[in-house]
Amino acid sequence: MLNGVIKWSLQNRLIVVAISALLLVWGSYVAFNLPVDVFPDLNKPTITVLTEANGLAPEEVETQVSYPIETVMNGVPGVSRVRSVSGVGLSIVYVEFEWGTDIYRNRQLVSEKITEAREQLPEGVSPFLAPISSIMGEIMLIAVSSKDGTTDPLELRTLADWTIRPRLLTITGVSQVIPIGGGVKQYQALVSPAKLRQFGITIEDVSVALEKSNINSTGGFVDAQSQEYLVRNLGRFYSIDELKQTVVAYRNNTPIRLGDVAEVQFGAKIKRGEAGTNGKPAVIVSVQKQPGASTQDLTEQVDEAVKELQKTLPPDVEINPNLFRQANFINASIGNVTEGLRDGAILVAIVLFLFLLNFRTTFITLTAIPLSFIVTFLILYAFGISVNTMTLGGLAVAIGELVDDAIVDIENIFRRLGENRNLENPRPSIEVIYHASLEVRSSIIYATVIVALVFIPLFALSGVEGRLLAPLGLAYITALVASLFVSLTLTPVLASYLLPQTFRRNETKTVDGPVEIDREDENGASIFSRLWRWFRSSSAEEHQDSFIVRWLKKYDTRLLHWTLRHPYKVIVGVALVFILTMATLPFVGTSFLPEFNEGTLTVNVQAQPGTSLAESNRIGQISEKLLLEVPEVISTGRRTGRAELDEHAEGVHYTEIDVDLKKSDRSREEILSAIRDKLAVVPGVTSNVGQPISHRLDHLQSGVRAQIAVKLFGDDLATLRSKAEEIRNTIQTVEGATDVSVERQVLIPQVRFNVDRVKAAQYGLQPGEVTQTLETALNGRTVSQAIDGARRYDVTVWMRSKMSRSIHRREPKFLFRRWLSLRIFRDRTRSYVRTQNAEL
Repeated sequence: MLNGVIKWSLQNRLIVVAISALLLVWGSYVAFNLPVDVFPDLNKPTITVLTEANGLAPEEVETQVSYPIETVMNGVPGVSRVRSVSGVGLSIVYVEFEWGTDIYRNRQLVSEKITEAREQLPEGVSPFLAPISSIMGEIMLIAVSSKDGTTDPLELRTLADWTIRPRLLTITGVSQVIPIGGGVKQYQALVSPAKLRQFGITIEDVSVALEKSNINSTGGFVDAQSQEYLVRNLGRFYSIDELKQTVVAYRNNTPIRLGDVAEVQFGAKIKRGEAGTNGKPAVIVSVQKQPGASTQDLTEQVDEAVKELQKTLPPDVEINPNLFRQANFINASIGNVTEGLRDGAILVAIVLFLFLLNFRTTFITLTAIPLSFIVTFLILYAFGISVNTMTLGGLAVAIGELVDDAIVDIENIFRRLGENRNLENPRPSIEVIYHASLEVRSSIIYATVIVALVFIPLFALSGVEGRLLAPLGLAYITALVASLFVSLTLTPVLASYLLPQTFRRNETKTVDGPVEIDREDENGASIFSRLWRWFRSSSAEEHQDSFIVRWLKKYDTRLLHWTLRHPYKVIVGVALVFILTMATLPFVGTSFLPEFNEGTLTVNVQAQPGTSLAESNRIGQISEKLLLEVPEVISTGRRTGRAELDEHAEGVHYTEIDVDLKKSDRSREEILSAIRDKLAVVPGVTSNVGQPISHRLDHLQSGVRAQIAVKLFGDDLATLRSKAEEIRNTIQTVEGATDVSVERQVLIPQVRFNVDRVKAAQYGLQPGEVTQTLETALNGRTVSQAIDGARRYDVTVWMRSKMSRSIHRREPKFLFRRWLSLRIFRDRTRSYVRTQNAEL
């Protein structure tokens, strides 16, 4: 069959050249439009189910939300693992499917199961699916801040939620945009307990009144004067003043309005996260991409959108899209690999020319490199694989071998044409080229297949390793096989076009005449001509071998004679070298991936669990200012706690700071050491310094953001903590170990209100009625939504924030006696509610 391929190529030379040119043009277009990423898609098909359960403690979230959802998900076809994280008011359930399953089918199956789970969930709690995104999908962090403080944080967050976020979501390939910081704007009715008692109104009356005071309805149609009119019944409010006029009760023929019993204002929703940049308050917007989208293209589109948005924002509002850009690392990584490919191609060209000393043979051989690359890019496009460091790495490894098949073929063709020139009756050049290609065909195929087989085991790897290394093997094998076909088709064709003319031209240069004329020509030649003739032999016996080839053959002959005379010495020497090499393997360090230099850092600062958001935010600002004292730090972007839409269940004690660095004469280790020294002065916190992409890879492998994770299992939490500290102290003594810390899972303080059912029954009160009143008073209850154009704001009822904050300073039972206003107003309610301090 291969004989036929070579023969057909030589018989249809123009077609082969045309197909090659077409592949070169089409492949180049495809290559420049392939998505570019730092790594292949390493994310196992995972569906994330988010459930907001505002105010519920982790115990209630676990038993009432996470467990029912986990139970129904275990029976979904194709599910390999279900795991959950339950926090304060938040449940996150991860449903992992087998590799290769369709993500959209998986989402459909999970959506059907969520319908079953909703019946078991508390009232008002509704789970939803997080957008499809990869663990490496966070491509940008954008800071929105006020230069002089004219725009308050509440308005900054409103701009981020209703101006910036919708615009970025319109970009194809963006899966999610998550703002954090500032505070979500609300209409808040802060009820006064004293005024409720004065007018004999319960907090439920206020909630019901607000629910009914913000409704539009239809009135059908009215015919008048031969025309039809649509009837609209408008009951919604559109301003604070209108909301204040809402009637909540009627006493002594006098309406009691909301403004009489409550302070109505714009305020921030209860926050579980804060943000800042360069030590100042800000709103941080995280942009996440869909799997398969090009990070570089998306980054460019986001930059264009940010420029457009900047023109529409208030003059003091500044958007900084340079806090973290995954595209910068991708450009640097791809640039480094591209430079390696370029330098490799140049070295291959130089070596080929030095050994062949013929521009035409060098050109023919080098055509195998671009064509092999182009075919590889077309295969990657067909399989939906992006251009990344692994695929380019496979090409970089293969670049030296891509010319092997072509150089063996062209060298034999060149030699046979030289021999054919010296025959009395030379054969046709095409016939000589055909037979010369057939002579080396078997060796070319065997060599290619053997080398390709070495990379076949990469496709048997499972899990993350297989997803990471399989594209490298695919790119390598595809390029190698493509170079084989190039050597069997295009190489003989180009040889038939370019090489015969070289030998015919050499024949016309023979001079008939006295030897003295040749000597005069030799003496009259320039120094460059004489150097070239010395460097390259023109004798037919050596077939125009270069000086390097002749020198190598000379010493190779001597070495070969010596080895053949001393076979046992050679075998023993090789065996000793092999044994010595194997003996050094246990002392060689191993790592899943080499350590990257991303140009940015991720600094995690963890305070003691139970630390308030305000205190954790203050610690974060101090850490930012300390980091900015390091000369190499350009800017910082901080996220404390979690955002409302974020699927990472981080507590308010957790702070993540993204640090952008500039080039410096100091080494990376020196910079990291300086950063650790700066953070060491912050008392009561633990810090971990890493890099954004490396942290995500570590989290992908072990579930935690560290390169090495030790997991301890047991029933006694106190014993686990004690043993964990012992392990940490031991690991700290290991050379090379840095940022050793224990995941902080400790008890946090709680205030519990336990309803005495017997006492509550004496007053005709249900326990649920009591707990709902407490929820409204302390945590607030969203009773309606206000519409302002395209924007929607929650309308929330709760007690005054000043009294809520005082719970940390005053005895809870005393506060409860003041706050609780139910149907019985004269009673202090101390008889049917007990309060106690507790821990979680």
